[in-house]
Amino acid sequence: MSNSLPKYLEEITGIYQQGNATEHSYRPALKKLIESLNNNLQALNEPKRIACGAPDFVINQGIVEIGHLEAKDIGTSLKKVENTPQIKRYLQALGNLIITDHLEFRWYVSGELRLSAAVASLNQKKQIKPDSQGILQVEQLFCQFFLSKVIQITTPRELAKKMAALAQLIRDAIGQALKDQDCGGMLRQQLQSFQRVLISDLNEAQFADMYAQTICYGLFAARCNTDQISSFSRETAAFRLPKTNPFLRGIFHQIAGTELDERITWAVDTLATILQQTDMEGILSSFGKRTRKQDPVVHFYETFLAEYDSKMRESRGVY
Repeated sequence: MSNSLPKYLEEITGIYQQGNATEHSYRPALKKLIESLNNNLQALNEPKRIACGAPDFVINQGIVEIGHLEAKDIGTSLKKVENTPQIKRYLQALGNLIITDHLEFRWYVSGELRLSAAVASLNQKKQIKPDSQGILQVEQLFCQFFLSKVIQITTPRELAKKMAALAQLIRDAIGQALKDQDCGGMLRQQLQSFQRVLISDLNEAQFADMYAQTICYGLFAARCNTDQISSFSRETAAFRLPKTNPFLRGIFHQIAGTELDERITWAVDTLATILQQTDMEGILSSFGKRTRKQDPVVHFYETFLAEYDSKMRESRGVY
């Protein structure tokens, strides 16, 4: 066993005993723990992203996304947290997720609880009581979390559900970003541009919805149009879009390229990772045969829209 977890427990216990700590007080210690357990990892904690609905940490190994971690205050019931709308959205959208109150750690794979362990517990006097066996179990939990790979999606419905869950996170993040103190920054400028050029009465909710769908459709269409799977990413997607659709290429370059708002990049990058690992040829082949339609890309997207919003089969600006 490494000494990372005992050091972490000692650090958060000291913070806890000060009596005025919040969940934010423990984040530096948690970041240090994650990165010390595996030297090749980065635990990214971006307050601007979190304010717009991102999990507390995105865990990367180089340019490869490993998973996500959401942290609550010490003593928070994780069982109750699991049933909140926020965590339900995460469980639907994120394939490799840890939820913690900084003492207990719960690891979920594709929305299902895989392992749970705790480095310590609170006794009746609300004092932190270390658990030596639990420390070993938490270390094993993290090891498996780090090794977990994105599960390859093989059915159209499964892909549609995953894309829809991420599209909803992107939509909600955009809506929140538009309310920020900077008035939305680049997103606000893009909304105003869309109002001038495309739809004069476009409101914030419609813009967030259109934006999220366009990103998802653009990534999906780009993935369907590439043979270089290993290099597929948000940054390369615009170059993979069909030249027969110049409008989509142009708008995707504008909203999802290098100027993409940092508050939503985490969700877009997660979707790109999922699409990279998807058996797209098999999905489109089986989907096209089952529906007997000539363009499985278009008709798969109808399936996505049904999952994204059952009352809406089409949305402004998607095609």
